[in-house]
Amino acid sequence: MPGPANVFGYLPIAEHGLIGDLHTVALVGTEGTIDWYCCPRFDAPSLFGALLDQERGGYWRLAPTDTDWTAKQLYFPDTNILITRFLSPHGVGEVQDFMPVASSGHRPHRLIRRLLCVRGQVTFRVEAEPRFDYGRQAHWTHLHQRGAVFESPTLTVALNSPLPLERSKEGVRAHFDLRAGQSATFVLEMIGDGDEPRLYSEDETRQELDDTVAFWRRWLSRSRYEGRWRETVHRSALTLKLLTYAPTGAIVAAPTTSLPEQPSSGARNWDYRYTWIRDAAFSLYALLRLGFTKEAEAFMSWLTERFREDRSTENGPLQIMYGIDGRTELPEEVLGHLEGYCGRGPVRVGNAAADQLQLDIYGELIDSVYLYNKYGKPIYHDAWEDLARVVE
Repeated sequence: MPGPANVFGYLPIAEHGLIGDLHTVALVGTEGTIDWYCCPRFDAPSLFGALLDQERGGYWRLAPTDTDWTAKQLYFPDTNILITRFLSPHGVGEVQDFMPVASSGHRPHRLIRRLLCVRGQVTFRVEAEPRFDYGRQAHWTHLHQRGAVFESPTLTVALNSPLPLERSKEGVRAHFDLRAGQSATFVLEMIGDGDEPRLYSEDETRQELDDTVAFWRRWLSRSRYEGRWRETVHRSALTLKLLTYAPTGAIVAAPTTSLPEQPSSGARNWDYRYTWIRDAAFSLYALLRLGFTKEAEAFMSWLTERFREDRSTENGPLQIMYGIDGRTELPEEVLGHLEGYCGRGPVRVGNAAADQLQLDIYGELIDSVYLYNKYGKPIYHDAWEDLARVVE
């Protein structure tokens, strides 16, 4: 297998790129595999979760069929569009991975993979093996002329394909040749019961690509940063934006769960797809100083709702973390059927630490309000009264 796989057969975490639509994200490995994707939001059950179990997690692979190739991964400049390039003696091909953003004029929850042959001729394979609800739910695969439908009791998705697909173990696959200048685009999207895959033309998906490029570049153009390492700072800003849940303005600590904090141990595997009060001050400071005041205002509104809530528990009126929709209940569960990254379980969803008492969060809350008042705008009087009550 080409690429820097470790002794356990898992791709190193650093060998993944990130794409998203401000509702959720997908992780794409340098070998062309999407092995983490939760649909339709960050904290939803995974559809592809091979990052946590190669056999039971599910994946979607687009890669050359042979093994004599090397890969390089990069972002289209000033965007969150990921390019995975395959270089072989026979030719050069690349996958352009992106998710259209709703505010760019397209509906969300679609994952688009444009495959292009840049030079020579390359034989590619596509393999889609979804596993619904962290691999706990069975699904039915229906082949159609324009692709396939994967149906589970709680979620149905369609894989729109320009090429005929055949059944595999629990999904679909295909092999095909592309010559220089040719392309093939695959679209995965949520659909309703009874819907069938539709065929997206190359012109349509190219337009979606152009619109997504324009969205990210338009967003990044609001940056006021002119110092050193500008490209690195802007890449960090783009990543922070990807971790934002647009409907509420909340920012998740990470888009994954149960990746071990230490490579040699799986004891500290936690679900980080939630929003920590502790992170708020750092996130607000970064957004405000870079000039992204709309994002800072949305996050501050979410934070204000948390300390305005009239709730009192034995651990005080504020929790250390919340769901992206503001919910307080984050029950923790161990998924014993998944082996974990590199076999280092346990795999956990939910986070019982939400019930812990950590008094530093009140200092970080005050720091967040201070920063927003200094670099943004003052919070309104009623919110100030609620803040004073919480701190007292």
